[in-house]
Amino acid sequence: MIELATIAQAVSVVAACWAIITGVGAWKREFIGKRKIELAEETLAAYFEIKDAIAFIRSPFSSSTEGSTRERAPHETDAERQLLDRGFIVFERYEKKKEIFVKFSTLKYKFMAVFGPETESIFKETHQVVNSIFTSANMLATHYWQRQGRVQMEADEFQRHLDEMHRHEGIFWDRYNEDDEIREKLSAVQTSLETVTKPCFEEPMKTYTIFTKKWFSKG
Repeated sequence: MIELATIAQAVSVVAACWAIITGVGAWKREFIGKRKIELAEETLAAYFEIKDAIAFIRSPFSSSTEGSTRERAPHETDAERQLLDRGFIVFERYEKKKEIFVKFSTLKYKFMAVFGPETESIFKETHQVVNSIFTSANMLATHYWQRQGRVQMEADEFQRHLDEMHRHEGIFWDRYNEDDEIREKLSAVQTSLETVTKPCFEEPMKTYTIFTKKWFSKG
């Protein structure tokens, strides 16, 4: 009887230890899962803010005072000033939304640590989109708009000039249609981000479900 009691006691201790270990493991998994979901939600929300900010920056509608904070060169003509100010609009608007871009950038390394280093491309591609807008703004203001109607060009050169100018304008201004290059790139990045974070929002399969699930249908 004593031996049986000793065995029963040992079994009880083992069972208690197992319950504690299992409980701690479950709590740890739940805690980590919750933090992962919170990070996924925060990053997705920040990205949606980025998209809205870029739409604001690229809006073709502007006031006559936008771009006027640009530092002017001493010998600018009125015509040059107007064109350079127009190109500077996107930089002014970016400054108004700068905190949104900084917030998204600060999530980069935390997101990579949780979801994998390959997710860096999401942040890189977003950054490249913003840089392409700035590049087109500079090219239009300092080159293409300055030459338009002021520099004599042969027919083929003029056509190349127009094609390139229109390409940059398509990046600089929002076209509000499906063929908009920037919108397409942002949509592709969003798809990548949603694919990576999707598992966070799926209901996990509980242990009892694994054993009660009918894995094979009757043939």
